[in-house]
Amino acid sequence: MALAYHHIFEPGTVPAAPPLLLLHGTGGNEQDLLRLGRTLSPGSALLSPRGDVSEGGARRFFARLAEGVFDPAEVEQRTHGLADFLAAAAKQYGFEPARLTAVGFSNGANIAATLLLLRPESLGAAVLFRAMVVLDQPAAPGALAGKRALLASGTTDPLVPPDHPPRLAALLRAGGAEVTLRTHPASHALTPADVASAQDWLQAGLSISR
Repeated sequence: MALAYHHIFEPGTVPAAPPLLLLHGTGGNEQDLLRLGRTLSPGSALLSPRGDVSEGGARRFFARLAEGVFDPAEVEQRTHGLADFLAAAAKQYGFEPARLTAVGFSNGANIAATLLLLRPESLGAAVLFRAMVVLDQPAAPGALAGKRALLASGTTDPLVPPDHPPRLAALLRAGGAEVTLRTHPASHALTPADVASAQDWLQAGLSISR
């Protein structure tokens, strides 16, 4: 069966390693985060879709009206579309949605966050690099119980307002998620400190699940 998003799937080689959903930033593609995924969790299955929205030729997972301005209805439509793709991919590739960990950067992190808010059954956890508040609504009470999220932000990020990571954390915690905030001396681009903190956080999650 053909799946809705153009994507890459790499089967896992370590059964204990969680499958990763890799979600690129604006202008990226399905190749962008493969190396990062292999670094963060060696042996994990990797599912990496290409954003299906074009902004002047730059791929995204949902549109924006201006920098930091979004159409909530369009964001919800794209989020549900991605969630439906993930449900179909789980059946086709044989992974458990409850174990799927999103690793998203920028626009990819934003749609990972809206997946948690709108379709919490799609993910078990999420690493959100440089995420911002896109849908300013709390998760339904109890909807994210048992789920974990890491929000990694930069102190000099020109795109993400400094109040957004704690606000997003509060929206996720409203649903019962365990949220960890990490702030690094960085701009919008990822740094080795981001990667190291995500590795530690993922390893801690494996320890909890054992």
